[in-house]
Amino acid sequence: MALFGRKTEEKKVEKPVAIAASTLVVSGGKNSETLRNPRITEKATSHTEEGVYTFDVSTAATKRSVIQAVRELYKVHPKKIRIVSIPTKARRNMRTGMRGSSGGGKKAYVYLRKGDTINIF
Repeated sequence: MALFGRKTEEKKVEKPVAIAASTLVVSGGKNSETLRNPRITEKATSHTEEGVYTFDVSTAATKRSVIQAVRELYKVHPKKIRIVSIPTKARRNMRTGMRGSSGGGKKAYVYLRKGDTINIF
């Protein structure tokens, strides 16, 4: 900040970007748009022991696009895919009383063959 109209130059320093291990980024493909992120909940983590992995997917995702994305990103062939729509929920802000909606979207359950695993964490 400058006093009395004098401006000082601020140097821009680029900070290194940390990328999480669960980030799904594939350059030049739609697979990063299909699989948004792994869904890490208590229920989803208990299913991983049985070979079932849960992902948040785009609203336009189909079973075929999810299969293709899992094959390219994780190099495994899924046995079965189930896609579930997540309903939106009506919410009310307690402070202002405003109403709105939250949630919504799709999630996919990816069933793998015995011996196949996906390293999400």
